[in-house]
Amino acid sequence: MSVVITTYNNASTLERCIRSVPFAAEILVVDSFSSDGTLALALALGARGEQMAFKGYGQQKQFAIDQARYDLVLLLDADEALSTQLANEIDQLLHAPGPLAPCRLRREEWLYWRWPARGTRLTRHLRLFDRRQVNMGQHPVHAAPQTTLPTHTLKGRLRHFGHDDMAGQLDRINFYPPATADSGCAPAGPMTAWRILLAPPSAFVREYVLRRQFLNGWAGFFAARLAALHAFLRHAKRLESRRKPSD
Repeated sequence: MSVVITTYNNASTLERCIRSVPFAAEILVVDSFSSDGTLALALALGARGEQMAFKGYGQQKQFAIDQARYDLVLLLDADEALSTQLANEIDQLLHAPGPLAPCRLRREEWLYWRWPARGTRLTRHLRLFDRRQVNMGQHPVHAAPQTTLPTHTLKGRLRHFGHDDMAGQLDRINFYPPATADSGCAPAGPMTAWRILLAPPSAFVREYVLRRQFLNGWAGFFAARLAALHAFLRHAKRLESRRKPSD
């Protein structure tokens, strides 16, 4: 099995990611020409390294999957790591007879100073699969593997160390461009205005109530508020880009 990781300036988190997958027959790191020694670190840790200029999240991950030596792939981000329970669970699956069904991993987010409380609803991501049975989605930011086959959700947790502090999360939110913003778009209509008004409170309710971030105290409240801000900025940037005069 190949563990596939895409990277860009991830030297601070990559070692934790790689050391969490001791069962891997191959670890492949596809790096977008990092300036912090990420690729050198990957090679020192025994990974195979490739480089490709960043052309979009979906294209980058698809390229990485295609370069793997094995058809069975575990796709990770460099700021993720498997819990011991999840690593053992996957190791057992690799030694089980018969084909392996596509597997979704339950991902828990580091919330500034704590892990989420038991009872928080975790997101589920298709990450363990036979690459011949999946295709990468085309979302400009959150591109993910897709399959028409039934999937199985594993019990162990995939830990995401993406929210070290609010400042870092704000930088990440502001980095993402609006998915459809470009000078050729038609002027924004009433639906865009309604989305600007309704998307932020909807995002807050979804995060704070439906995903039960209220169980996580102030950390959960902050996460829900920033989810609302993200929703507002996504649609506001789109409206801004469409109203700017073209050159």
